[in-house]
Amino acid sequence: MSVFPKFFKTYSWRLVLLAFIAVLLTACEDKELTPAEIRAQIKHLMPASVKDRDGWANDIQYAMASLKIEASSQNICSVLAVTEQESTFVANPVVPGLGKIALKEIEDRAARLHVPAFVVVAALQFKSPNGDSWETRITQSRTEKELSDIFEEMIASVPMGKRFLSRANPVHTGGPMQVSVAYAEAHAKLRDYPYATDDSIRHEVFNRRGGMYFGIAHLLDYKNSYEKPLFRFADYNAGHYASRNAAFQNAVAVATGISIDLDGDLILYKKAGEAGEVSATEYAVRKMAMGLGMTPVEIHNALLASNQYGFENSELYLRVFEIADKRNGKPLPRATLPRIRLNSPKITRKLTTEWFANRVNQRYKNCLVRAGKS
Repeated sequence: MSVFPKFFKTYSWRLVLLAFIAVLLTACEDKELTPAEIRAQIKHLMPASVKDRDGWANDIQYAMASLKIEASSQNICSVLAVTEQESTFVANPVVPGLGKIALKEIEDRAARLHVPAFVVVAALQFKSPNGDSWETRITQSRTEKELSDIFEEMIASVPMGKRFLSRANPVHTGGPMQVSVAYAEAHAKLRDYPYATDDSIRHEVFNRRGGMYFGIAHLLDYKNSYEKPLFRFADYNAGHYASRNAAFQNAVAVATGISIDLDGDLILYKKAGEAGEVSATEYAVRKMAMGLGMTPVEIHNALLASNQYGFENSELYLRVFEIADKRNGKPLPRATLPRIRLNSPKITRKLTTEWFANRVNQRYKNCLVRAGKS
């Protein structure tokens, strides 16, 4: 009698059992976490010093769900790292010396907008509804939300305030992730804000739920080809695709031998019909026009899409890298940290986008250790 049938029977059931166990394990790995489980994971990954952990976890989980962003450890840690860096988990952080900084910024912005200085000075001396002058109230403000609210109140109250001061609000970012108010307002026009509110988007940025929602959107709700989160963190500080565009600038510099600041800004945007100088990057790319087989107009139109994901699939992008890689002798990086000095009335030290990205990246790695993903 052949032993093969016995051998087959002995090992076939073992194979079936192993396959069944594998299916169970795979099912466990692919199991979608409930909102409660995601909130528990967020709380676990937060730094130990965070207060009101339930509140933070609720807002983060709901924002990610509303934006349809996967609640992976990597994504959660990215959000937590940026929030810790920007505000140490304070929804409306105090800014030392904010009042004096704001008055200087108001003067500077008014000058750039060609608002007469005497108009600004006169407006600041008017008494506000609480009896104090606007200058006094601004000087005493401690948080960006308080300052923004005061300025909006002043615009609505002083004579011709809307005409002369409506564009001079010195507060451009806010909330626990220090997200741009302009970005939040633009995002809300493209996608419904998930919270029911009669308030303005500007005001929503300064509370925890709105600040986290728009901050998470800016950090994670855009397509990119980065292999490392470090470059996404740099983009959060410098603007979407700044890291990719800085790498493109480097490729242009290698291909042409022309020195270019790797700041991620590829083009000078102009109003319709306006002519004049072009960016250093566009100038250098135009020197390659013959080799690229493109006209200056075609080059300019291609660079106009440099704030979009599709730019890296454009003929211009691919051809520039083809030429630069050949000259370099090996492929150049497709992402690099932008070299940008951070300028803000709130910043008193010499800081850069590279510094910001590396600081956030270290916090991100620390979070992954807590998640057991290191």
